[in-house]
Amino acid sequence: MLQTYLLGLVVGLTGALVPGPTLVATIDMAMTGGWKTGLRVSAGHAIVEAFIFSAIVLGIGSVFAVSDHVGLVGAVGGTALVAFGVLTIRGAGSGIPDAGAGGATRDPYLAGAITSVSNPYFWLWWFSVGSALVLAAAQQAFLFAIAFIAGHWSADFGWYLVVSAGVHSGRKIFDERAYSWVLRGCGAFLVLFGISYIALAVRPVLQG
Repeated sequence: MLQTYLLGLVVGLTGALVPGPTLVATIDMAMTGGWKTGLRVSAGHAIVEAFIFSAIVLGIGSVFAVSDHVGLVGAVGGTALVAFGVLTIRGAGSGIPDAGAGGATRDPYLAGAITSVSNPYFWLWWFSVGSALVLAAAQQAFLFAIAFIAGHWSADFGWYLVVSAGVHSGRKIFDERAYSWVLRGCGAFLVLFGISYIALAVRPVLQG
């Protein structure tokens, strides 16, 4: 069971360390949300994965032909990320708020969930590599599947906590101009991610 946990940890790290919308959202929100922001973003991400994990273990995941819906996920998710990025850029000029400010309008749990479900590669991974690993663990015993997902989440929570803690520490030496440019950079990355996902959806239509 320890080996299964470590497998989940290593596989989780390979995904968490790759730059993506969830990482950008963590950096963005840690500027104002404090060093624990990474835990909250990861919790939103984990809630989505908990539903997927349950579907796979219960056999529901087998009915999904994810490859048939990549275009739809890319179009809807890409649009959401572009909107999220534009809002981030628009809010970049409002100065450095106090830690924890804006909590009513900037929810890290929601950001973690949105940046997960809007990413077509997230779905492709879970219903290909992820589902295969979960099912292989579950064949030994249900507790082995739990050990795998626990390792996977340990990687997510650990990495994003390190990121948010580092960003929050660096925030103390940021002046208002540096803060604004960091936010603009985060927003621009989200817009670029969104455009790339939209392009993924549109390409088959143009080629057809």
